[in-house]
Amino acid sequence: MGLISIITVNFNQHQATLELLKSIDQHYPKANIEIILVDNGSDIDNEALFKTAFPNILYIRSAQNLGFAGGNNLGVKQSGGEYLFFVNNDTEFTAGLLGTLSGTLDNNPLIGAVSPQINYFDDQAIVQYAGFTRMNYYTCRNHCIGQFETDRGQYRNRICQTGYAHGAAMMVRRDAIDKTGLMAENFFLYYEEMDWCDRIKRAGYEIWINTNATIYHKESLSVGKNSALKEYFMNRNRILFIRRNAKTHQQLFFFLYFITFVTPRNIIKYLTSGTPGFIKVLLKAINWNLTHKTNSTDLGYQFK
Repeated sequence: MGLISIITVNFNQHQATLELLKSIDQHYPKANIEIILVDNGSDIDNEALFKTAFPNILYIRSAQNLGFAGGNNLGVKQSGGEYLFFVNNDTEFTAGLLGTLSGTLDNNPLIGAVSPQINYFDDQAIVQYAGFTRMNYYTCRNHCIGQFETDRGQYRNRICQTGYAHGAAMMVRRDAIDKTGLMAENFFLYYEEMDWCDRIKRAGYEIWINTNATIYHKESLSVGKNSALKEYFMNRNRILFIRRNAKTHQQLFFFLYFITFVTPRNIIKYLTSGTPGFIKVLLKAINWNLTHKTNSTDLGYQFK
């Protein structure tokens, strides 16, 4: 293999990150890799902790939380690999992962990014991701193939184009990054990898999946499954994604759909699920898109 840069971002999850690093070391002790760990606004500086356990990693600390895109972009700027493997810090590697993915890129120069199959860590027989369908730009909806299915090998040998790579594990060709640019940092959290994949495709590359490679994912360690932070950025960025990537007539249809269907549905959900405070969060997400340009760096969210 040519040099592969493995980039991961830590935010107050040092134990999960140590487990990831241990899994990399276990499966690839002598591989041609560099590991870049971005400590992204964690409450304390963890350099001594990480470097003591894994002295060969490149540790980058950002005093400010730059989000998923911003943290990964810091890693890209310090990387030297021909291929860059972006992995969530709450994942664990398996044997053959790097060779299978890098081999996929080697075999087809048109592939800009490739993801492995992702299974849930807590129950490794359950699939999280075996590809994405294409986006419906009228509703900003697509489908995660295989999610929650028992893994009986039904997706093995699936080596083909897919709608989007998965942000938890995606290997990207450096040439594609050079041509496309870095991830848009104003997404901060959610939809940034989908926006990036659309831009990579517009630059002339393809997005693939190779399910003969597998990684395990500990879902939702950093954000939580039900939080105002997640609700805000999921709604704000869904609209922002359409504004940045859809055609004008698709945008108009989507805005009508979001206001007349999605917004009332979400409000009812918040009221019946005991989270009425999320109504204000949803309206704030909509208002941000009405008052900010698509490249605005104002996130519109106060972190506590």
